Amino acid sequence: MSSERQDGRTEQPGQSFRYAVNVMPKPGILDPQGRAVEQSLPHLGVEGVGLVRVGRRVELSVAAADEAGARATVDRLAAELLSNPLIETYAIELVGAVAPLEAVR
Repeated sequence: MSSERQDGRTEQPGQSFRYAVNVMPKPGILDPQGRAVEQSLPHLGVEGVGLVRVGRRVELSVAAADEAGARATVDRLAAELLSNPLIETYAIELVGAVAPLEAVR
Protein backbone atom coordinates (compact mmCIF):
# COMPACT_ATOMS: atom_id res chain seq x y z
CA MET A 1 0.00 0.00 0.00
CA SER A 2 1.38 3.42 -0.90
CA SER A 3 0.80 6.75 0.78
CA GLU A 4 1.22 10.27 -0.57
CA ARG A 5 3.62 12.58 1.24
CA GLN A 6 3.16 16.31 1.74
CA ASP A 7 5.61 17.02 -1.08
CA GLY A 8 3.43 15.01 -3.50
CA ARG A 9 5.76 12.00 -3.84
CA THR A 10 4.31 8.56 -3.34
CA GLU A 11 5.90 6.36 -0.69
CA GLN A 12 6.08 2.61 -1.15
CA PRO A 13 6.61 0.36 1.85
CA GLY A 14 9.65 -1.87 1.80
CA GLN A 15 13.24 -1.40 0.79
CA SER A 16 15.24 0.18 -1.99
CA PHE A 17 17.44 -2.01 -4.17
CA ARG A 18 20.20 -0.56 -6.39
CA TYR A 19 20.76 -2.24 -9.76
CA ALA A 20 22.89 -1.78 -12.84
CA VAL A 21 21.75 -2.91 -16.28
CA ASN A 22 24.65 -3.48 -18.69
CA VAL A 23 23.53 -3.39 -22.33
CA MET A 24 25.84 -4.67 -25.08
CA PRO A 25 25.54 -5.33 -28.81
CA LYS A 26 24.80 -8.98 -29.56
CA PRO A 27 27.66 -11.04 -30.98
CA GLY A 28 27.76 -10.59 -34.75
CA ILE A 29 26.11 -7.17 -34.65
CA LEU A 30 28.26 -4.34 -36.03
CA ASP A 31 29.65 -2.10 -33.30
CA PRO A 32 30.91 1.14 -34.91
CA GLN A 33 31.80 2.71 -31.55
CA GLY A 34 33.84 -0.31 -30.54
CA ARG A 35 35.57 -0.30 -33.91
CA ALA A 36 36.41 3.42 -33.59
CA VAL A 37 37.91 2.86 -30.14
CA GLU A 38 39.91 -0.13 -31.37
CA GLN A 39 41.26 1.83 -34.35
CA SER A 40 42.33 4.69 -32.05
CA LEU A 41 44.43 2.49 -29.77
CA PRO A 42 47.61 2.49 -31.92
CA HIS A 43 47.51 6.31 -32.02
CA LEU A 44 47.68 6.25 -28.23
CA GLY A 45 50.55 3.78 -28.21
CA VAL A 46 48.37 1.02 -26.75
CA GLU A 47 49.13 -2.50 -27.91
CA GLY A 48 47.62 -5.87 -27.13
CA VAL A 49 44.01 -4.68 -26.83
CA GLY A 50 41.39 -5.93 -29.26
CA LEU A 51 37.83 -7.10 -29.76
CA VAL A 52 36.53 -3.84 -28.27
CA ARG A 53 32.76 -3.64 -27.80
CA VAL A 54 31.03 -0.50 -26.54
CA GLY A 55 27.76 -0.67 -24.63
CA ARG A 56 26.05 1.31 -21.92
CA ARG A 57 25.29 0.99 -18.23
CA VAL A 58 22.08 2.18 -16.60
CA GLU A 59 21.90 2.37 -12.80
CA LEU A 60 18.61 2.65 -10.95
CA SER A 61 17.02 2.21 -7.55
CA VAL A 62 13.83 0.20 -7.18
CA ALA A 63 11.46 0.27 -4.22
CA ALA A 64 9.96 -3.13 -3.53
CA ALA A 65 8.93 -5.44 -0.73
CA ASP A 66 11.74 -7.89 -1.55
CA GLU A 67 14.69 -8.46 -3.87
CA ALA A 68 12.76 -10.84 -6.14
CA GLY A 69 10.09 -8.21 -6.82
CA ALA A 70 12.68 -5.52 -7.46
CA ARG A 71 14.64 -7.75 -9.83
CA ALA A 72 11.46 -8.62 -11.76
CA THR A 73 10.81 -4.90 -12.27
CA VAL A 74 14.37 -4.29 -13.47
CA ASP A 75 14.21 -7.31 -15.78
CA ARG A 76 11.03 -5.98 -17.36
CA LEU A 77 12.54 -2.51 -17.83
CA ALA A 78 15.71 -3.97 -19.32
CA ALA A 79 13.79 -6.14 -21.78
CA GLU A 80 11.14 -3.61 -22.80
CA LEU A 81 12.76 -0.19 -22.43
CA LEU A 82 16.50 -0.17 -21.87
CA SER A 83 17.58 -2.57 -24.62
CA ASN A 84 16.62 -3.51 -28.15
CA PRO A 85 16.22 -7.31 -27.99
CA LEU A 86 16.88 -7.65 -31.73
CA ILE A 87 20.43 -6.30 -31.56
CA GLU A 88 21.38 -6.08 -27.87
CA THR A 89 21.77 -8.27 -24.82
CA TYR A 90 21.61 -7.15 -21.21
CA ALA A 91 22.88 -8.29 -17.85
CA ILE A 92 21.49 -7.21 -14.49
CA GLU A 93 23.56 -6.86 -11.34
CA LEU A 94 22.63 -5.87 -7.81
CA VAL A 95 25.16 -3.12 -7.05
CA GLY A 96 24.12 -1.44 -3.83
CA ALA A 97 23.41 -2.42 -0.31
CA VAL A 98 19.76 -2.84 0.45
CA ALA A 99 18.53 0.22 2.30
CA PRO A 100 15.28 1.04 4.05
CA LEU A 101 13.26 3.19 1.69
CA GLU A 102 13.33 6.26 3.96
CA ALA A 103 17.16 6.31 3.92
CA VAL A 104 17.20 6.70 0.12
CA ARG A 105 15.18 9.89 -0.05
